[in-house]
Amino acid sequence: MDIRKYEHLVPNVFLFVDRRSFADWEIISSTIDFHDLSFIVEGKADYFIDGEKFTVEAGDMLYVPSGSVREAHTFAEAPMHSFAFNFFWEGEDNSVHLPFETVTKNRMTKEILDDIREFSHNWMGGQPFYRMKARAIFQLIVYRLLNIAHHQETPLLDPRIHKVMAYIMDHYAEEVTIKALAEWIGLNPVYLGKLFKQNTGSTCKEFLNRVRVNNAEMILSAGGFNVSEVAEHCGYHDVAYFSNVFKSMKGYPPSAALK
Repeated sequence: MDIRKYEHLVPNVFLFVDRRSFADWEIISSTIDFHDLSFIVEGKADYFIDGEKFTVEAGDMLYVPSGSVREAHTFAEAPMHSFAFNFFWEGEDNSVHLPFETVTKNRMTKEILDDIREFSHNWMGGQPFYRMKARAIFQLIVYRLLNIAHHQETPLLDPRIHKVMAYIMDHYAEEVTIKALAEWIGLNPVYLGKLFKQNTGSTCKEFLNRVRVNNAEMILSAGGFNVSEVAEHCGYHDVAYFSNVFKSMKGYPPSAALK
């Protein structure tokens, strides 16, 4: 799963509930126009999503996307306690669904639970700018969830490749070659090239160009430098080559990014 396609989404939580259910608690069947992301702390409940039954219990995460028909009731002998976030994606993206199952087991990590508690205290406190802080905390929660899902589908990065990537990001403006990287990390250049491709899906050169072009775009959009100066700053000594690489990656020439 490529989590980068979710990076532009901005969540806006309009309702947060520390839901401590009574024995007769229920949600009447209705179509929701928001997304429901709930974390079950204690007890049990039955949810009916688009007619399909799901039983949730402590440790589960429930995700009900916008447009779903939702109905629920708790178990009288084990009333549910959950933290529920109802949110929209800002702009025209509310139809975008997060890549989660309706019910996900064992998703309450310590970090996520700490984030939820901080969100709850912030939401209940209602101090100045609390909604701004709430949005930031919730976005962090969504990031953690996406990152967990991503790493479950993708093998962990080889620590040597992680070091090479960090080196490239620190030295992108310098002359960086696969031979120099291999000597620095203590690997054969051919083996390093294969290992890098295996771990990242791109070659060292492709990654280097991505880092350089992303930095070039930021500098150009900030203003104060022309294309030639930015090319030189980002490790390109041939402006024409820089322009070609930039356009092939971004879909527009570097001059279009100038402020």
